[in-house]
Amino acid sequence: MGETNTTEILEIVRSISNLERLSRIKEIVETAVKRGNTATEIVEKGIRRGLEDVGKRYESGEYFLSELLYAGEIINGLFDVLKLYLKQDEMKPKGIILIGTVRGDMHDIGKNIFGMLAQFSGFKVHDLGVDVEPKRFIEEVRKTSPGILGMSTLLTSTLPQLKVVIDELKAAGIRNRVKIILGGNAVTKQFAEEVGADAAALDAVEGVNICKRWVAAQ
Repeated sequence: MGETNTTEILEIVRSISNLERLSRIKEIVETAVKRGNTATEIVEKGIRRGLEDVGKRYESGEYFLSELLYAGEIINGLFDVLKLYLKQDEMKPKGIILIGTVRGDMHDIGKNIFGMLAQFSGFKVHDLGVDVEPKRFIEEVRKTSPGILGMSTLLTSTLPQLKVVIDELKAAGIRNRVKIILGGNAVTKQFAEEVGADAAALDAVEGVNICKRWVAAQ
């Protein structure tokens, strides 16, 4: 990436971190795209870093819940901009991914970034939101027939909820219909193996790459 492009990416980081007007951030993102940055570069080097700054400012007490909610609106608004620049061949559907943050956890930034990248990569994404009851996951797996179920949690206290969902999928006789990937700061690859998931991702890019490999192997 050239110097000008780097400047645009850093401007995206700053504007999101400072929670500037969505219209202003959209303008910066559009300029970055026109100067040759790919959607993945913008998300990973700009949007993700900006949101990480928002998270740190929230943890320090500088930002509050309302600021986190606005950060979520920024994510949705920027996806509307970036999807306009996707090449047509990137839009061919690769499959369906169902995602959600488990019961008891209200964090969604990491999940939203994963969902955005997955859509950039050609997946159709159904997002159940946060604090999702196990029964809802089961119902939606039946209803939407996704090839992949992605569950997220940031809290160690809600890690057991991941196993609850997997166990209920088994009890319902539909566990073998779907690949399960786990994400979030509390999740480790060892934990995913212990609870019977198919994979764990340490970040959104790794998660999407795993999903791509699963689809390619079909």
